[in-house]
Amino acid sequence: MDTQHNNDHHQGDFFPDYHHGDSALQINEGVNVLPSVNPFFVPRKRKRLLSIDEYMEGILKGDRVVLSQAITLVESSLPEHRDMAHELIVRCLREGRGDSSMRIGITGVPGAGKSTFIENFGSLVTSKGHKLAVLAIDPSSQKTGGSILGDKTRMETLCKDPNAFIRPSPSAGSLGGVARKTRESILICETAGYDYILVETVGVGQSETAVHSMTDFFLLVLITGAGDGLQGIKRGIMEMSDLIAVNKADGNNVEKAKVSSGLYKSALQLFPPTPSGWQPTSLTCSSIERIGLEDIYAKINEYFDLVRGNGYYSQRRHEQSMYWMYESINNAIKDSFYENDAISVLLPEYEKAVLDGTIDSFSAAAELLDRYASAR
Repeated sequence: MDTQHNNDHHQGDFFPDYHHGDSALQINEGVNVLPSVNPFFVPRKRKRLLSIDEYMEGILKGDRVVLSQAITLVESSLPEHRDMAHELIVRCLREGRGDSSMRIGITGVPGAGKSTFIENFGSLVTSKGHKLAVLAIDPSSQKTGGSILGDKTRMETLCKDPNAFIRPSPSAGSLGGVARKTRESILICETAGYDYILVETVGVGQSETAVHSMTDFFLLVLITGAGDGLQGIKRGIMEMSDLIAVNKADGNNVEKAKVSSGLYKSALQLFPPTPSGWQPTSLTCSSIERIGLEDIYAKINEYFDLVRGNGYYSQRRHEQSMYWMYESINNAIKDSFYENDAISVLLPEYEKAVLDGTIDSFSAAAELLDRYASAR
């Protein structure tokens, strides 16, 4: 008896009406297996890389799509994009559109409401006839390298403003959260006609030094009741600040904010005079209720009127250029080292040797640098 006949025989024993047409028990043919790939899926064509002339044409017209693509180009770590990015930056510098812009760095303790402050303060800036660019540095994960890039979500109103441009960029492990190509992004935005540039950092840390080196004005956003007052703020960050904004001065927190602002103002007066001739101060504001934002706007413009009049504005821009010349040299040397074919082969071996304890980290670094020098 074959297998099929045997199966039918046993099924007939248990279900005597199995072969009858009036049986409730039936065997379906089954479901057709669908293909694992959607047959209607059409792969997207890879976008063509624009030429330098096309980038410049779009940037000068203020095309935000081309502007975003240009920033992506300069942020790219691919060696083949590096020469194009360099040429694009040189072309932007020749335009000289950033010679009268306002570069403002904004930092503050986590939870101080920087994003809300930037959104409502940015709306005020555009209402005054300015074009505003916000370069927000998002923290990258140390484990995965990923970044949330959520500033456009947090700034829903401002991102819809035709006179505002928001660009979140991953910190990608760079110094304290400052994107490595932030300065290039500033230059591109200025060439596109944005005269008010806000650079937001991740939070209080090493990044403030880098942001301070690429901006004209430094704004520190704080809140009352966080930490131990003045003891919770690093002296170096206080010294770099041109203005402290004590945020969330609303509801039952108004008086506390005023007291905190007075303490910060007194502390700022104890620091040595600034090279700009400006006396840093402190103000209160409420980003949610849009209270005090006009005062901050007026204070910032007062600062720029002063430094443009006494020549410090030009001096500061020259200092920024000098700083970033050395930064560019450091970055170029670093790229050249890690992209060297000989080093890329030897690096895993030395990493294993350091982990195994057969060589110390300083000797490993010295030997790799010697190999790099001899390989060039």
